[in-house]
Amino acid sequence: MALESQVATVKLDSADLGVDSTPTAVLDRVSLVLDTFDGPGRLTLAQIVRRTGLPRSSAHRLLERLVSMRWLRRDGRDYELGMRLVELGSLAVHQDRLHTAALPLLHELYRVTGFVVHLGILDGSDVVYLEKIGGRLAAAVPTRVGERRHAPTTALGQALLAFESQSTTHPQRARIREAGVAFESGSGLAGFSCLAAPIGLPGRAVAAVSICGPTKALRNDHISAAPVRMAASAIWRAIDGGSHTVTPTLQRRQLLRNLPTAARA
Repeated sequence: MALESQVATVKLDSADLGVDSTPTAVLDRVSLVLDTFDGPGRLTLAQIVRRTGLPRSSAHRLLERLVSMRWLRRDGRDYELGMRLVELGSLAVHQDRLHTAALPLLHELYRVTGFVVHLGILDGSDVVYLEKIGGRLAAAVPTRVGERRHAPTTALGQALLAFESQSTTHPQRARIREAGVAFESGSGLAGFSCLAAPIGLPGRAVAAVSICGPTKALRNDHISAAPVRMAASAIWRAIDGGSHTVTPTLQRRQLLRNLPTAARA
């Protein structure tokens, strides 16, 4: 069923839900319910009612409608995100030009280093993970595609914040700009260290790539940093030579122009 048809179905049932029948009001409530699933795991009706503030009967009818549309899945009394949302989210990510350009290079970075590889973008004060690659080690690193984390607590976020135009007066960010990589150990992901490099130019980094592994195995040195820097440069060149607009799915529009000749080599 097309997305427009599914929204229309929700609209038609709005009277039964005991809510305002305007499309905006219905979508607001659908969004409110879906936003309660902000992490892994399932939620009960009682938990959803408590988080949303919706009347129990209205919440139940809305949940059951979302289940019938495959936006949610019900297992007994528990609800979780459904396959239709997974399908739409996957389609959005894989249509993204940044993700398409980066994916083979992320796999190569994992092959070379053996560490978990992340691709992330800055969205406000958060980093959003667009991709995660890492074989068996990936299961041990508590991150997931689509997850948000406060940017300063992650190597990805620190790398992106350092390459913002207003970061020149921030001592730590200035050091990251000079080194070309950001390193974070233990505070963001307990027991793990991450090393990240920005993708783009100073003041215009559109994304960042990182490697992440056990703190005892990943060091902040040239040997660890070199393949990450190389991957970031290769991804930048792969985005049509950095000469076009890139609009990641979860990131506001940014223009990527005036790439220096040396960077095209």
